[in-house]
Amino acid sequence: MGSAENNLDTYWMPFTANRDFKSKPRVITGASGHYYTTEDGNKLYDTFSGLWTSGVGHCHPKIVEAVQKQVATLDYCMTFQLTNNKAIELAERVTDIAPNGINHCFFANSGSESVDTALKIALGYHRAKGEGNRTRLIGRERGYHGVNFGGMSVGGMVPNRKAFSANLVPGVDHIRHTHDIERNAFTRGLPLHGVELANDLERLCALHDGSNIAAVIVEPVAGSTGVLPPPVGYLKRLREICDQHGILLIFDEVITAFGRLGAPFAAERFGVTPDIITTAKGLTNGVIPMSAVLVRDSVYDAFMHGPEKIIELFHGYTYSGHPVAAAAGLATMDVYDEEGMFEQASGLEQHFEDLLHSFKDQKHVVDVRNFGLMGAIEMAPRDGAAGMRGFEIHKKCFWEENMVVRNGMDVLQFSPFLNSDPDEMEQSFAGIRRVLDSIE
Repeated sequence: MGSAENNLDTYWMPFTANRDFKSKPRVITGASGHYYTTEDGNKLYDTFSGLWTSGVGHCHPKIVEAVQKQVATLDYCMTFQLTNNKAIELAERVTDIAPNGINHCFFANSGSESVDTALKIALGYHRAKGEGNRTRLIGRERGYHGVNFGGMSVGGMVPNRKAFSANLVPGVDHIRHTHDIERNAFTRGLPLHGVELANDLERLCALHDGSNIAAVIVEPVAGSTGVLPPPVGYLKRLREICDQHGILLIFDEVITAFGRLGAPFAAERFGVTPDIITTAKGLTNGVIPMSAVLVRDSVYDAFMHGPEKIIELFHGYTYSGHPVAAAAGLATMDVYDEEGMFEQASGLEQHFEDLLHSFKDQKHVVDVRNFGLMGAIEMAPRDGAAGMRGFEIHKKCFWEENMVVRNGMDVLQFSPFLNSDPDEMEQSFAGIRRVLDSIE
């Protein structure tokens, strides 16, 4: 066996330009704290905390210890008509910090699975309430809700959908996205313009009749599409319209939960309580794949009727509530609590915002936006080569500045660790500036 590079061709990588990558691979072999390590022992600063996942840092000793102990105690236990103690404990810990009235938790394994689970719960809820006509699902343009067929259908990112458009889930429509660069460019925090865009849901209620709509799903802050904070009052207006028409509101908090916005959930930060919340990523700090769907009591209770010995929801996964993943989740919850991670994240917001917006007059930069510890620097695309400027920045940061920087097309995305060191943040943005100065 040779190095990872010599054996790479067998690996079909996700969301990757495989041929370009394999011509000059960027392979990670280790991680600790805020840094990755490459095959040759080089240390790289991680500006994206994994993939929005590893907020408390890589290989946190408390989480590592919990996983090691659990895998030697109970490695697996099915959760169909049986369960394990760790899954029970984690469900309680997560719902304890959820918004009031959300006291039930269903486990899956990824953000994509949590979204499909939430959509099925929404459809099942209305059927249980005697409103089986409510089958239509509403997503949002530029939304990202994973890559399973349900999430892809309610999602609104064209590259993810176009190759599969003939096979998307029927009965789905989309409200307009909120990105308005003409009115809101270089806004610090929530955009002041655009609350009226929430009224696009009223248009769809008129078109389809609100009585036929089961649920609306949005990211409180859109992430993968390039970090789009909602306009002031936008989420509250969506909640009002959903209440008016009896529609369930789903917040996709796969990215925004667990401190990313300085609070346990974006719902708390925005003061808007949805009916269903999807989570993943920060649930286990990215250590073990796991996701959770949190639901209001009224949604859960709607299923709990009929004969007690009959399964209420015919849905689940082999690894739902996996004991090792749950142990990682419990340790992660301990770290959040014991080390004041959400408070640390909140305390970093202003410094992070200032660093981002120092790029306002940088060459090629057309917008900077941020909320909580989510931020983006948008570059103008090259003529006839959209995405290539961002891709070049990603690679130059890796090879020349010892950093991992995430690009989505020509948008540089940032997701600092909840316990980031301000000096390291400053050094990383200084490196990014050098790269931006060097490109055309």
